[in-house]
Amino acid sequence: MGRFATAVALVLAASASLGTQEASIGARLLEQSDVKAALAAVRQNEPQVVQEQVELSEIPAPLMKEGRRGAALRRRFDALGLSNVRTDAAGNVLGDRRGRSLHPHLVLAAHLDTVFPEGTNVKTVREGGIIKGPGIADDARGLAVLLGVIRALDAGKVRTDGTITFVGNVGEEGLGDLRGMKQIFNQTLKGEVDFFVSIDGSGLDVANVGVGSHRYRVTFKGPGGHSYGDFGLANPIHALGRAIAQIAEFRVPSDPKTTFNVGRVGGGTSVNSIPYEAWMEVDMRSVDPAALDAVDTRFGKAVDRALVEENGRWDNRGQLSVVKDLVGDRPAGRTPDDSFIVRTAVDVTRALGAPIDLGAGSTDANYPMSLEIPAITIGGGGTGRGAHSLAESFDPTDSWRGTQRALLLAVALARK
Repeated sequence: MGRFATAVALVLAASASLGTQEASIGARLLEQSDVKAALAAVRQNEPQVVQEQVELSEIPAPLMKEGRRGAALRRRFDALGLSNVRTDAAGNVLGDRRGRSLHPHLVLAAHLDTVFPEGTNVKTVREGGIIKGPGIADDARGLAVLLGVIRALDAGKVRTDGTITFVGNVGEEGLGDLRGMKQIFNQTLKGEVDFFVSIDGSGLDVANVGVGSHRYRVTFKGPGGHSYGDFGLANPIHALGRAIAQIAEFRVPSDPKTTFNVGRVGGGTSVNSIPYEAWMEVDMRSVDPAALDAVDTRFGKAVDRALVEENGRWDNRGQLSVVKDLVGDRPAGRTPDDSFIVRTAVDVTRALGAPIDLGAGSTDANYPMSLEIPAITIGGGGTGRGAHSLAESFDPTDSWRGTQRALLLAVALARK
């Protein structure tokens, strides 16, 4: 994902609008003996949570190949006594902790996949108290917190009115296009979910704004030929360069924040060949659907103009064509600041003495937000750095606070 955008609003005032009963949710839960026992178990068990984080991080989970990590999580769900542990058609791993009834039904999720391709060395190393390894925070941390919450709820003998479904989902990163979430909400748990919380990465942020994105793979095609003998043919790589140059000159709004990026390019056969194909992958994002559509339109025109310019530069032999494939469509969304799920997240975070920020992110929560299902994303505690890089690291100092917050929020949302 998965990482949060920089927090956009300090929301000390967000809980001011809470009613007296709602404002005391976190404080009242902290006085209950079962919750007290569960929170104490979190602190006691945190070394085990961090160890499980390391173990899961060291199981490769590249896009579309999350099966090994999913199987490891499923074994842990079974060992912890969840009911109806299963793997759905997309590869999501689910397990239920049943309440007195199904509703309120909370889904607490973390994503299995990473951005790292097959063959990446995902072995972790420790330098002092810091753990380093690709994916150690994003999102092995979230997966480990799921396990820590389950274990602590059982240790405290916490019963909830509603059911909590714990999910390790696929397809959050890159071109996964939220396929795991689409499976969950369109088929596996369609019509069942009252609240959705994603645990993604580290820290104690709360993201209730979903940054939407459009992702394209653009391919210019032509006959290709010899660089000397066929000189004069239109060149797909030249056309690609023209398009990139135009895209690079876009001016986009800072409010609502809107971005664009050409992230990957490829094509060609050899230095002395006019290529028959050239491609690029482009990512555009915004918190505002209209702004996202606007930059998408400009992108499409830039690509079309580049095609015309390259074809017009040379003779009429071997004209180029272009294909713009939409390979990712992540909807923008927002769960209102005054919604129950956001106010509850604010309240339990404050009850645990942590600072409160509401922010924006591009996460699994985007999809349920687009369906108007109350959804947020929270950090799993600790401090992560270098997400999506081979130098990614995690500092587990006070990481138990993230596990405690996830537990307290889960209990609050699963009680009537």
